[in-house]
Amino acid sequence: MRHAQAAYGSEVTGGRTPEERLAIGLGWFSIGLGLAEAAAPGAMAQLVGVRDNERTRGLLQAFGVREIASGVAILRSNPDPEWLWARVAGDALDLAALARALDDRRSDRQRVLMSIAAVGGAAAADVYAAIALGRARREPAAAGRRARRRGRGEGIRFTKSFTINRQPDVVYGFWRKLENLPRFMRHLASVEVIDERRSRWRARAPAGMTVSWEAEIVEDQPNERLAWRSTEGSTIRNRGSVRFVPAPGARGTEIHVDLEYAVPGGRVASLLAKLFGEEPEQQVADDLRRLKQLLEAGEIASSGTPAGLRSPAQPAPRGEAARLAGKGERR
Repeated sequence: MRHAQAAYGSEVTGGRTPEERLAIGLGWFSIGLGLAEAAAPGAMAQLVGVRDNERTRGLLQAFGVREIASGVAILRSNPDPEWLWARVAGDALDLAALARALDDRRSDRQRVLMSIAAVGGAAAADVYAAIALGRARREPAAAGRRARRRGRGEGIRFTKSFTINRQPDVVYGFWRKLENLPRFMRHLASVEVIDERRSRWRARAPAGMTVSWEAEIVEDQPNERLAWRSTEGSTIRNRGSVRFVPAPGARGTEIHVDLEYAVPGGRVASLLAKLFGEEPEQQVADDLRRLKQLLEAGEIASSGTPAGLRSPAQPAPRGEAARLAGKGERR
């Protein structure tokens, strides 16, 4: 049954699924690492910073055989999440051995710590791949539908709306000053304005990494609408727009955000985002909630807000509102 599902998933996507390609890459990595450990245990001991003796060499050779066996099993199993979980168990053994090496005065502590970080990164990749592949196996038809949508160039698209108790010119002005975006968008590390229309964005990614791309403003109607898109050749292809509409009953501004993006890895990247708590649609909703707090209260309330902090729905004092409006002036 498992192989029938895998065959179906490959058929609807026109070949290997992204999850399978990732698993196969980890399988080859496992074989390469295993061959190095089995063939040159002394050199590997020096590389990772542990004491080079007969016991260490024997242990590294045993670890190498394990890595080779795991890699071959992944490549022969079309591939099976269970063998990826076996790699996770092996990663745990490696980490335990390295942790013990830290207590050995004859170990190179700096190299051992770097090795622990590297094995930890590999373990995170193995965990993610096992989870992603398991989900894809359970949802072959859904994976196929999303793959067909990507093939038609639809990407991932969603809209979000929020009402902010501030006038459209204030909300627009704050958003138009693009350097303000990282103040309420948690995934953004920085936005650097290059000129009136172009800017360079840097976003946080899982495992402490960052990604960057350039964007250009394609439509700018002051106090009404702002639209942008990534420039040609950007790693993260995306486009979006935000409309600033006076809310009924003089309740401030309705902002309507429309986003579409396609990132390397397609469904894999989307699952990775969910794994690290960064589901894009929910993330945008949280970002807009923080924007509302910032413009209405002058600060972003944290969970479990102390009694001394203002409620997000409470308007900011007049002077503070003026300060925020000034920061939102158009460049």
